Amino acid sequence: MHDRFGFRDSKDSALIRSAPFFEGLPAAAVERAVTQVVTRSHPPNQVLLLENDWGSSVYFILEGWVKIRTYNLDGKEVTLNIIGKGELFGEMAPLDEVPRSTDVITLAPTVIGNMPAQDFVKLLQTEPEAGIKLAKLMARRLRQVNRRLRLRETDSVSRVADIILFLADGQGKVGQQGLEIPNLPHRELSSLSGLARETVTRVLSKLERKGLIMRDRDIMTIPDINALERLLF
Repeated sequence: MHDRFGFRDSKDSALIRSAPFFEGLPAAAVERAVTQVVTRSHPPNQVLLLENDWGSSVYFILEGWVKIRTYNLDGKEVTLNIIGKGELFGEMAPLDEVPRSTDVITLAPTVIGNMPAQDFVKLLQTEPEAGIKLAKLMARRLRQVNRRLRLRETDSVSRVADIILFLADGQGKVGQQGLEIPNLPHRELSSLSGLARETVTRVLSKLERKGLIMRDRDIMTIPDINALERLLF
């Protein structure tokens, strides 16, 4: 893996400190924790982590999106999650002291803050609030997985709508016409929902015709989040 560049200036220091994980923690503790963080920029489709790598760092997404993937017994790629700005990943390996269990790949131009694993573990050991934040993050991800598993037995429209809502819940931004999320490739939505790509394409076109979503090249907009949620019930 070759990073395009690594840097650390006042702007990037502010980006690191603005990560939601550090909100509410004592300023002195945050300063100690981020001292050794290195910020790097990565192009789309770059592998950041590989399954079975050892966990020497924890990663904060400062800009962009990444996907968490693994492979099933047939060797088919399975997207487990898509996370973006404000999220962190790679936290389990240093805590368990075991190799990574998934791959992580960028989906867009992405800026990552790399924190040495020992600094992250020390922060958890010295600041109880940091441990609570991590527990809440893991609980939220578990709830999202459980919800997606329950919806695997529902119709294709509900499953695609749920994936869109899942992405909006994690990374939606308020735009002029509604809540905006990246217009991800259909293969990613297919892997997340467990549906064929052709089915995902058909459902997205149906949702667009009904005015529940709007799409351009890079952005998908949800004009009325409540209207889309009603498809699940």
